[in-house]
Amino acid sequence: MKNKLIGIVLFSALALAGCAGQSTEDPTSTGDTNSDGRKSVTLEEQQTATEKTVLPSLLEKKNNQFEIVAKEASHLLTSDLSVPVWTFNGSVPGPQIRVKVGEDVKVKLVNELPDPVTIHWHGIPVPNNMDGIPGITMNAVQPGDNFVYEFTAEDPGTYWYHSHQDGVNQVDKGLYGSFVVEDNTQEEIDRDYTLVLDEWMSNPDSMNMENEEMESDSDNMEGMEGMEGMDHDMSEYDIFTINGKSGESITPLPVTEGEKVRIRLVNAGFMSHKIHLHGHDFKVVSSDGQEITNPQTIRDQSISIAPGERYDIEFTADNPGDWLLECHGDMQGTDGMKIAIQYESFDGSTADKSNNQEELEAFDLAAYGEKESGVLTLNQDYDVSYTMDLNTRMADSGTEYTINEEVFPETENIKINEGDLVKVKLVNNSMMDDHPMHLHGHFFQVLSKNGEPIQGSPVLKDTLNLKPGEEYEVAFIADNPGNWLFHCHDLHHASAGMVTQVQYDGFTPDFTPNPEANNQPE
Repeated sequence: MKNKLIGIVLFSALALAGCAGQSTEDPTSTGDTNSDGRKSVTLEEQQTATEKTVLPSLLEKKNNQFEIVAKEASHLLTSDLSVPVWTFNGSVPGPQIRVKVGEDVKVKLVNELPDPVTIHWHGIPVPNNMDGIPGITMNAVQPGDNFVYEFTAEDPGTYWYHSHQDGVNQVDKGLYGSFVVEDNTQEEIDRDYTLVLDEWMSNPDSMNMENEEMESDSDNMEGMEGMEGMDHDMSEYDIFTINGKSGESITPLPVTEGEKVRIRLVNAGFMSHKIHLHGHDFKVVSSDGQEITNPQTIRDQSISIAPGERYDIEFTADNPGDWLLECHGDMQGTDGMKIAIQYESFDGSTADKSNNQEELEAFDLAAYGEKESGVLTLNQDYDVSYTMDLNTRMADSGTEYTINEEVFPETENIKINEGDLVKVKLVNNSMMDDHPMHLHGHFFQVLSKNGEPIQGSPVLKDTLNLKPGEEYEVAFIADNPGNWLFHCHDLHHASAGMVTQVQYDGFTPDFTPNPEANNQPE
């Protein structure tokens, strides 16, 4: 059996002193530069760089628990641009947590930041009191304090974790990391890489993204008033990154001919990114951690990955050379979001060329994989049916993002009972904006797209992107009691109102909201 290389490739070049095991050496400092401006290094050099920057970022247990420290640091996005960041354990992204299905997970969050913080386990159906939502499931962890999250990793797949306290700012500053639950029966993979996508501003002072301090009210809503509209110009995000690095600072991913390679793509940013793998047939094996039934081989299709979404692709390394995996589009930062897949036999001569301005066939999850019946169907009876009209309106404070013409916390909650079958129609009536809608605590099955039943494999997701004019019907089983957010994961939109709650009848939170905690759920 070949040795399995877990390539998380978290290329963090600077960390605070005292971050044990984290190299401050630049992994791109060796090798020549090829004709396309990318670093060309030998397989031995790549593996050395990988060991220096990847393995220390696999979080290991101490005393039967993981420990994550939220703290400030400086971070090199490119060779000549260092930015102040907020980090988990001194790196952006934070270390990957990797566990086996069925494993009991304990994570101690220690807050060394000047502001409160939490951790939300995006996509993982944890108990409600472990979901990390300030004012809804817990009080935010104050500076100098700590909190221990405990849950069982029951569902294999690719997930991520991030702050949900003032997320529009804290996630933007770097408070996120990946989380993988390994399936004990999964087919052996030779290379397993995780790539976390994000966007940054080279001049963050040019756009004030700070929300006004949120006020308190009753009914477990402490700190959730004052979600003011905020206009944002996404063109200010002019640096696109893969694992916290951009452009020439990104080290190639090494492969050997004949290997089976899995790449886990996680979008931790605020924009959708069209990702294209060059030179290989590949399969999309899962979306949001959920397996796709008998995925077919495709080639030269772009996968649009929305904020909060995850896609896993697999391919066989059967075409020696130096091949790009890159973002397509015409924004300023697009050129920086590309990484080379480099074979050990590559001699540094002719490298692959970018074609990121080309419009490729779009991958369509709704028509992909083998069609079969899912657990839920479009025409069965449901206990609760609900429609979300997603839209915008202008207010004195700027643009507000609405659900059924209201902004959070005035949006109507979805009231359900444990055991209910719940169907939600999502309609994007916005003129220009995508809305990646994320449900906490549950997976939902996608039943239809634009009035037509799903034609491919049953689709289970926790985050679903709606382009302007699109309509989806989704359904879920109410099997995880609690109060759960259902919101847009463009966190600018969430912070400006596009949030509601799924509330189980008779559920009582097990914490007492603290008016002094400055709970800010978005």
